[in-house]
Amino acid sequence: MKDADMPSSPEKVENSGFGTLRTLQGLRVVVETDVEDQLDLLLRELKKLRVLPRLVNRRADILPADGEVIFCDYSPGLARRMPWPIGEATAALVIMLPPDSEAFSSSMLEAVTPDAVLARPFTANAIKASLVMGFSQFRYERRLRSKAAKLEENLRAMRAIERAKSIVMSTRGVGSEEAYQYIRSQAMARRLSVSSFAEAIVSSFDLLGGLPQS
Repeated sequence: MKDADMPSSPEKVENSGFGTLRTLQGLRVVVETDVEDQLDLLLRELKKLRVLPRLVNRRADILPADGEVIFCDYSPGLARRMPWPIGEATAALVIMLPPDSEAFSSSMLEAVTPDAVLARPFTANAIKASLVMGFSQFRYERRLRSKAAKLEENLRAMRAIERAKSIVMSTRGVGSEEAYQYIRSQAMARRLSVSSFAEAIVSSFDLLGGLPQS
């Protein structure tokens, strides 16, 4: 590729009308396609955005999963080629759709939950937009999954503490506040979190016959 194809400075990439693109620089982008048409345009435009595109021109049973963004061709069996369980993506997925004259299945697109689509014939702006929107959507969903996981972890901890309090109240004949303070002091003495110590109490008590769960 000629030097003229590359922006002369990162500022030109950053001020290209799509907001700040600095976070895209250095991204590992996998392009899996066996369609030669407009491939040069796609790779050239990706390089202009300072990403690191790698071309995979074979269609394996499973999509390559070593990139942060994956561009791949639409195909009816694409859902079976996902390298991750649905809803647990480890990279942004951009599906390259066939030309307008060729039909594609909207239900298949729903099944693979792409972060963006790129329709043929490509344009420079469409390529840029699909990368920006695809990676942004992926990061947004990843943050949501992280928050959901933390909420679920907090809920499990709260349930363990409540069960542990019930056990302590029953076995030591104390009230709710005294039971919690006992758990807290014992956890501190052992340099454990309150939830970890509560889970240990619950596990030990269940092993010995248990207390009926609420």
